[in-house]
Amino acid sequence: MGNSFGHAFRITTWGESHGGGVGVVVDGCPPRLALTEADIQPDLDRRRPGQSSIVTPRKEADVVQILSGTFEGKTLGTPLSMWVRNEDARSEAYSEMAHKFRPSHADYTYQAKYGFRNWQGGGRSSARETIGRVAAGAVAKKILRERHGVEILGFVGQVQDIQATVDLDMFTADQVESNIVRCPCPTTAARMIERIETVRARGDSVGGIVMCVARGVPPGWGEPVFDRLEADLAKAMLSLPASKGFDVGSGFDGIMLTGSQHNDAMRMREGRVRTVSNRSGGIQGGISNGETVFFRVAFKPVATIMMEQDTVDTSGHDTTLKGRGRHDPCVLPRAVPMVEAMAALVLVDHALRHHAQCE
Repeated sequence: MGNSFGHAFRITTWGESHGGGVGVVVDGCPPRLALTEADIQPDLDRRRPGQSSIVTPRKEADVVQILSGTFEGKTLGTPLSMWVRNEDARSEAYSEMAHKFRPSHADYTYQAKYGFRNWQGGGRSSARETIGRVAAGAVAKKILRERHGVEILGFVGQVQDIQATVDLDMFTADQVESNIVRCPCPTTAARMIERIETVRARGDSVGGIVMCVARGVPPGWGEPVFDRLEADLAKAMLSLPASKGFDVGSGFDGIMLTGSQHNDAMRMREGRVRTVSNRSGGIQGGISNGETVFFRVAFKPVATIMMEQDTVDTSGHDTTLKGRGRHDPCVLPRAVPMVEAMAALVLVDHALRHHAQCE
């Protein structure tokens, strides 16, 4: 239960952090889409560990292999299966966790639910599960880009109190990828990197916000009531490891405005309905309105830190846990492709549903 996501474009991820590998099965991918591993690998490279000095040093190439669903470089319309082998698990580093619960991790809650858990690297609760999401998201992004003209871009917008000012209509992927923290504002990026390195030197961790935009989304995607576009985006983002908050458009900042200040005035422009402002974040009544969709996702400080912490063991005794293991001092740089992937999965699912229902 709980391992699948989507309706018309549905994914099921599988695998554990220290098992043989992790992967995904995609059902509903349209046929005749040109697709090889080369289309998927770049996003996995952006997600993989060991890519810079401010992420976990775990060494994984994360090379993807397509197992089914393609022929002669094109999708068949049948289930698409992809996997990545685990190569640098080092399970012995987690031996203490076999009998102790890591604070703010899923150790205790998995034990409470199942009465049994994989303590090696967190098992299914590990962020390595997101490899399947990012692989499937790369396919979704290609469908959106080539068949609908939709571009999805994420970036690190804030680390603790260090906040970037970015024009959401103008920043580019090259600007995001120009530095290791994935912030398109160079001066702010330097400050973010310095903060992360300072916190890491203390053996601690830090959180922040990933912002994401979807440009070119046409009006009409989304469903009323329960499957509202922003509701599905919220579920997608809050299903990511370490995510703790989501808002779209003006979000929580909108509470400081009156209705007359917050409403997006409408005008005809180039033969179609446009809004003068975009406080709605491109979504009204749960359905896209043709403006840029944008939202924020808050990520907590990574729970694994290099400090001794108070905890409880599996026998119900108070104890302490030593600071050990390989971890990200800040999850945000690697979360950017994860956020993009989940946004793409939601949007391609609604694109297919809209086509089936209304076209």
